[in-house]
Amino acid sequence: MHRNAFSALTAGVATSTLGILGVTAGVGGVFGPTRSLSIGWLLPLSGVYLHLDQVGGFFLVLTGAVAIPVGVYLVGYARREHLGSVPLTVVPLFVAAMLLVPSAGSVTTFLLTWESMAIASLVLVFAEHRRPVARRAGVFYAVMTQLGFVAILAGLMVASAAASGADRFDQLGGVPEGTRAVVFVLTVVGFGSKAGLVPLHAWLPRAHPEAPSPVSALMSAAMVNLGIYGIVRFDLQLLGPGPRWWGLTLMIVGGVTAVYGVLQASVQSDLKRLLAFSTTENMGLITLALGTATLLADAGATSAATVAMAASMLHLIAHAAFKCLGFLGAGSVLAATGLRDLDRLGGLARPMPATTVLFGLAALGASGLPLGAGFVSEWLLVQSLIHTGTQRDSVVALAAPLAVGAVALTAGLGVAAMVKAFGVGFLARPRSRQAADAREASALMITGMAVTAGACVVLAVLPLVAGPLIRTVVGALPASRSSEFTGLGWTIRLPGLAGSIAPGAVAAAVVLAVAAVTTLIGWRARRNSAREALPLWACGADQPSARMQYTATSFAEPLQRVFDDVLRPDSDIEITHLAESRYLVEKVAYRARITDAVEDRLYRPVVRAIRVAALAVARAHTGSVHLYLTYGALGVLIVLVVSR
Repeated sequence: MHRNAFSALTAGVATSTLGILGVTAGVGGVFGPTRSLSIGWLLPLSGVYLHLDQVGGFFLVLTGAVAIPVGVYLVGYARREHLGSVPLTVVPLFVAAMLLVPSAGSVTTFLLTWESMAIASLVLVFAEHRRPVARRAGVFYAVMTQLGFVAILAGLMVASAAASGADRFDQLGGVPEGTRAVVFVLTVVGFGSKAGLVPLHAWLPRAHPEAPSPVSALMSAAMVNLGIYGIVRFDLQLLGPGPRWWGLTLMIVGGVTAVYGVLQASVQSDLKRLLAFSTTENMGLITLALGTATLLADAGATSAATVAMAASMLHLIAHAAFKCLGFLGAGSVLAATGLRDLDRLGGLARPMPATTVLFGLAALGASGLPLGAGFVSEWLLVQSLIHTGTQRDSVVALAAPLAVGAVALTAGLGVAAMVKAFGVGFLARPRSRQAADAREASALMITGMAVTAGACVVLAVLPLVAGPLIRTVVGALPASRSSEFTGLGWTIRLPGLAGSIAPGAVAAAVVLAVAAVTTLIGWRARRNSAREALPLWACGADQPSARMQYTATSFAEPLQRVFDDVLRPDSDIEITHLAESRYLVEKVAYRARITDAVEDRLYRPVVRAIRVAALAVARAHTGSVHLYLTYGALGVLIVLVVSR
């Protein structure tokens, strides 16, 4: 066996095996007794302490379930794309680190596993470091992830100090109210950075597209979930349920993140960048649901709070499924064509029928429409906001309608983004030679995607399979503990609230309608078979060409105009005149570039200020040992004065 093929097989088997072990251990943590393991010699002073309960087990299942199909896909992808030995070695280590994060039972162990996960993911982002854009994305990700780690470190150290130096999670209770607020702000900043919440999201649309596609799937479908895990574990469980301003903060951050993420996704022409912004959108919806549960629990609407918490957990599962499938499908397109630009794709449905169908299922799930994996969870979130039952609470009465509007706007723009990704990228005519010459993905790649697609279909039609898992983890959180969520069955019912939906019945009705229409079309085709087939009338022109079709840029242009003040596109029109006369035009070139407005307005000024400060500091470094000793003495003196 070729060396690269053997390395790919080893990495894929190890990744899937770790995923199976993670799912097995997670199921045991959710439904079995709480388990702990202490290894004192492995880490100086504190040792390593692992503790698996319902919340940690849920995220363990989620991470392991993503790793299983990615491992299968990785074998075929590595053979086709010729990944180096370093990425193939690090991918299983990355999965192992992610599985250890929700298993940590102490602050020290958690920080160790969290940093291990960050370093492994950073190595994988740098896998294609020969490309300048990949190097820039890796540097940006390194800075953002380390700044987030500093915020997490500070928050957990403050919590530990307030709990008399306690290190284990179960000893962090009794933190004073003022200290809890500080810890909440620091941890939301740190974990929100990893989850890709606005304005800390800027690394995500840079790093995810530049990493190898199986790594992108792991990062977007598993790693960002652990940012949500940090908020759930520390802010909503150990320090929770928290006051209402915690809930309002999470709702505002989540709503802004969801709307801004889907708006950016709808105007992107890079397929993987579009999916990355879609991840930001969905992390925003999940955070919005967590904030809704916190606010409603404080307002006394316990049933609605439970529904909101169940919506967040179900959407975590759904997003892991359809986003993993989406990035794997984008990887198949990239391996077949070498392209990510939707403006140059198209016509992939004929040479890549399996990939087209599978990516269509991912797009349907991300759009939030019925029969999609994300529909039920978004429906539950809207129902929790509608049935608050606390109209006398002015804060809830104001926040709930605004949140419903944010979810509705997100859903509408999400449909537009996914219609563009699927319609422009896979249907119509190819817009480049690479797209025309594409060939189907390998059997192993198709198998990995098919497993994930099966999960998407099950979640869309029979979400009851996730019922026991969600019911257990929702019951373990203080904000949703007062009302048991028992309605996730064949018909989804809201506990203590009016409203129900039967996804299976909706799916059956759609299947019957499609079958009836298909039968009718076939019958009419047979009846009119004697008629002569004529070419499509094109106003006297030749046959339609790819230049007559919508591109991703033109499809998004109306949305770009509507949200021009938010997107701030950089447009340029260049007109070339004929040499004979300036009144005659030879050609017109139009260029439009949409950047991240938050990055331009927030990050660039900060980077410029840091660069100026760094240059000023550099002038103070003259190479003189005596000057450095003086600096050290002044530093010690300042520390002594402050300590005094």
